Amino acid sequence: MHDTGNSAIFAPMFYVDTHTHLYLNAFDNDRHEVVMRSVNKGVQYLLLPNIDSSSITLMHRLCDDFPLNCFPMMGLHPTSVKENYKKELQIIESRLAKGGYCAVGEIGLDFYWDITFRKEQEEVFRRQIELALEYKLPLVIHSRKSMDEIILILREINNPGLTGVFHCFSGSPEQAKRIVDMGFKLGIGGVVTFKNSKLKETISKTGLEHLVLETDAPFISPVPYRGQRNESSYIPLIAAHIAETFGIDVSTVAQITTKTALQVFNILPAKNT
Repeated sequence: MHDTGNSAIFAPMFYVDTHTHLYLNAFDNDRHEVVMRSVNKGVQYLLLPNIDSSSITLMHRLCDDFPLNCFPMMGLHPTSVKENYKKELQIIESRLAKGGYCAVGEIGLDFYWDITFRKEQEEVFRRQIELALEYKLPLVIHSRKSMDEIILILREINNPGLTGVFHCFSGSPEQAKRIVDMGFKLGIGGVVTFKNSKLKETISKTGLEHLVLETDAPFISPVPYRGQRNESSYIPLIAAHIAETFGIDVSTVAQITTKTALQVFNILPAKNT
């Protein structure tokens, strides 16, 4: 269990960005400023999903710079599953064995960009599920054009120890129900702010207790920053749209989604929160 200590600075209500890639080169010129801007906006915890071996050092460097705010995950992203996937997977396995991660992620299946390694993607996904069970960690799942296939795999494995988040969820109410029935949460980001998005209708049928907040920075910026670089300080904008959807105060969204995120990722908050 991660303990953030007592020296972290917290606003009266605070948020968790459960999925942000602040170590990517989009933030090379102002990375520390972006983190501090997020903290000042009340986004106190920033959870960093790994991509592949090339991102590990960058991710850990940011966590070392902000140990009370940034928490690393470890996983092999499906779009990084190529000819060398076995070597990449070995690196992931060795890192997880050392401990210190809040989740196995970002993992899953991606049938949008390229299906050349579809079979290998499934092999890697299944292996990383095994690792999550071995180390008692949640999964952070990437499911682009593959949500039904992932649900089938999880149902087939059918292990009550499996939990985690479907990152960047934008599926149907039926898919949402299947996911939460398995004990997983829905990661809700900038898409919920889009004018023609059906996501608000879906989450209204699902329930706030099954949601966590995320940005996927630097991608998928919320309105009014759509088309620009995303960052974790925009989490309150996402929360505001969710609050509007449920007809509740944004502080309630912050309280419930933060509590859910801390439980899923087994993060122990500072005692002064």
